[in-house]
Amino acid sequence: MNDLVRQHTALSDTDLEWLHLLVSEWQLLSDLSFADLVLWVPTRDGTRYVSVAQMRPNTGPTSYQDDMVGHLVPRGRRPLLDAALDEGRIVREGDPEWREEVPVRVESIPVRREGRVLGVIARNTNLLTVRTPSRLELTYLQSASDLAQMIAAGSFPFPGQQVDMDASPRVGDGLIRLDADGVVQYASPNGLSAYHRLGLASDLVGQHLGCITAELAPSRGPVDEALVKLASGYAPREFEVECAGGVIQLRAIPLKPKGVRIGSLVLLRDVTELRRRERELITKDATIREIHHRVKNNLQTVAALLRLQARRMDSVRGREALNEAVRRVGSIAIVHETLSQNLDERVEFDEIADRVIAMVAEISPGKVTCRRTGRFGILDAEVATPLAMVLTEVLQNALEHAFTLAESGTVEVSAVRGGSSAGARLLITVQDDGCGLPEGFDPQRAGNLGLQIVRTLVEGELGGTFGMVPAPERGTQVVLDIPVRPQK
Repeated sequence: MNDLVRQHTALSDTDLEWLHLLVSEWQLLSDLSFADLVLWVPTRDGTRYVSVAQMRPNTGPTSYQDDMVGHLVPRGRRPLLDAALDEGRIVREGDPEWREEVPVRVESIPVRREGRVLGVIARNTNLLTVRTPSRLELTYLQSASDLAQMIAAGSFPFPGQQVDMDASPRVGDGLIRLDADGVVQYASPNGLSAYHRLGLASDLVGQHLGCITAELAPSRGPVDEALVKLASGYAPREFEVECAGGVIQLRAIPLKPKGVRIGSLVLLRDVTELRRRERELITKDATIREIHHRVKNNLQTVAALLRLQARRMDSVRGREALNEAVRRVGSIAIVHETLSQNLDERVEFDEIADRVIAMVAEISPGKVTCRRTGRFGILDAEVATPLAMVLTEVLQNALEHAFTLAESGTVEVSAVRGGSSAGARLLITVQDDGCGLPEGFDPQRAGNLGLQIVRTLVEGELGGTFGMVPAPERGTQVVLDIPVRPQK
C-alpha cells in the first residue's frame, strides 16, 4: 500500500498512517457486512482512482475472485465512488451489478480524516445467497452500518489504538451488542457460551454487562469499578477476565455513528486453553533455566573441589592436570550460566568466548595478550557447550606450548560466519606468534589429551573439521570449520 499511495496519490505520511490504521481494523467491518471491501484513493491529478487495499469477509462469499489491489479506474466510470468522494456521504443508490452471473450490491463509504476525504471504501455484497436474515445477521448488519457512518465521519478507527487482528477477538469468536447504558441487547451463541464458561448461569440479554462481568471476576475492591467501565464499552479497550472457569478476552468498541455514543460492540473470545498452554510453556522455560542454573552451580562446586585437590598435590604434573580439568569444567559452567539467563536454548556466544579467553589467559606464562576479532553470533546450546570446551583446549594449548616464561606475544581468536541460509558455517581461527609447531608434528595423530578432546568434539559432535598448521609468518594457526544454524 505504501508504494501505491506514494506513486499515484498526493496523500501525506500522516494520511497514509490513517489508512494503515483503517486497514488494520477493517476486517471487522467486512465480517459484519458479509461484504468485500476495496479501498480506492484518487490519484494525484484527480482523474483516476487506484485501489490500494482489499479485504474479503470470513462470514460470507466473496464478490471478487481476482485481486483488485493496484487497479486503476478513470473517474466517471464508477459514479458511486465519485458521489461519495465529492459529497462526503455514504452512497447506496443504484441497482445491483452482475459479475460472472452473480448479483453484487455496491456501496461507497468515504474515508474521512480531520474533515478531509482521503478515499472511498467500496463495499461489495454477494447477493447470490440472500435469504431472510436471522437476529444474529441483523445485529451484524446494524453494527456494520454504525461503523460505516463512523468511518464517514472520521471517528473510526480510533487514533492511537493500533490493533493486532491476529491476537484480537474476531466477529465469529463472539459478539455482544450493548445499548448506551451498557445493557446487553444481543449476545451471539459464542458470546453467551464464553460467559457460561466464566460461571454465568442465566441469559445475558437485559443484564448490565459491566456489573455481570465484575461479579464473575474473582477480584474485589477498586478494580471492580474499572472493570465495570471497561465491560460497559465506554472506551475502546482490550482486556481479559479470568476466573476459576476460564479466561475470556474482550474488546470493547464504542459506537458513535452521529457523534454521540448510542451503544457499544463487544467482541470476545474464550482463550482459556491458549492461556493454559502459555503458562505451561512459561513453566517449562523457567524449569529449564533453573536446571541450567543448578548444573552451573554443580559444575562450579566440582571445579572448586578439583582446585582444592590440586593445592594438596605434591606432583607437579598431577597438579597441572587437575588445573586443566578445572578450566574444562569452568568452560562448560560458563555456557550453562548463560543459558540460565535466556528464554530459549540459544546463546550469544561472543560473551562466552570473551569469558573463556579471560579464564584461560590467567595461565599465561609471560606477557601474552589474548584478543578476539569478528563475531560468533547466536548459537544453539548443543553447539555452544562443546565449542566452549574446544576453544578452552585450543587456547590452553597455545599458551602452554607457544611461549616460554620470559616471552611476550599475542594469541588472536577470529570468528567469521558465512554460507547460505541452508548451509551456514562458522569459521574460527586461533593464531599465535609463538615458537611454532615442532618438526614432524601431526595434530591428527598427536597423543596430547587436549588435542584428542578437540578432535573428538569438532569432528564427532559438531560435525566440523579441525586443522593445525604453521602460521603464514610466525607461530601456529588452528582452524575450525563448523556448521551452524542460521541466525534469526
